Amino acid sequence: MKHLIPFALGLASVATAHAASIAMEDQSQLPAAPAKAEHSEWFQPPHEKDLPNDGFGQLVREGRAIFVDTRNQAGEYVGNGMNCTNCHLDQGRKANSAPLWGAYTMYPAYRKKNDKVNSFAERIQGCFQFSMNGTAPAVDSHIINAITAYSYWLATGAPVGKALPGRLYPVVQEPAGGYDLARGEQVYQQQCAVCHGDNGEGQKAGKDYVLPPLWGKDSYNWGAGMHRINTAAGFIRHNMPLGKGGTLSDADAWHVAAYMNSHERPQDPRLIDGSIEKTRDKYHADDGVNLYGKVVNGVMLGQGVD
Repeated sequence: MKHLIPFALGLASVATAHAASIAMEDQSQLPAAPAKAEHSEWFQPPHEKDLPNDGFGQLVREGRAIFVDTRNQAGEYVGNGMNCTNCHLDQGRKANSAPLWGAYTMYPAYRKKNDKVNSFAERIQGCFQFSMNGTAPAVDSHIINAITAYSYWLATGAPVGKALPGRLYPVVQEPAGGYDLARGEQVYQQQCAVCHGDNGEGQKAGKDYVLPPLWGKDSYNWGAGMHRINTAAGFIRHNMPLGKGGTLSDADAWHVAAYMNSHERPQDPRLIDGSIEKTRDKYHADDGVNLYGKVVNGVMLGQGVD
């Protein structure tokens, strides 16, 4: 299990001189009608060659650079070793990997997680807070604007408010007997450790992770959606091992997702009064299948790591 990381490093500097000469009211920057999509069962986002060389194109390129290299492009808001593209594969394009083209057109939307109607910008903020174990950039910040522009461009031609096929991690049914941590460990060592390490530590090239950590201080925190076993199982079943998605059985995807999420990780930033029990009751009791606040191998999970 790994993710494609270095696709757009350095793209933020493209076309700056040209963009600076374009007035804000220039209607030529409005997107033209998209070309007919290639034949596929999935929505087809536009190609890079179709991106205009104007102010809008520059912002989209900057958003893509942030998306694939978040730790370097927006490091002040990232508190772990993750990049956006670790959970949204192929630069946010891949169907069944929560692609941006499937998310952008579904907001504003109510989210049970924070019990309010969220804008797309607020949804991105949540990713920084939980998946990145960091802090949320301001709604009107350049970082949020750039990622939003990139998402908007990927959704060119997508119907608004329609749940497109492939827009989420597909639902994978829990095994009849529930998850098996011992079997999950076997699957992990056979299929995942080569990329993510024997102890879920990921792999680095210099200071940067090229293969993301799956638990420990540099992984997603206990508030991230991926801490739910059912969510992680859907992602794993259809996307992992990288390049061989769909090769694991539903049951093994569940087992290895449970094993991955049976390890400690950074604390849920919504921790109530220092109490794991109170936090579980409020935020995790009805939040899918998860191990926050549960005892595994004699230890209660959810204490967090620094």
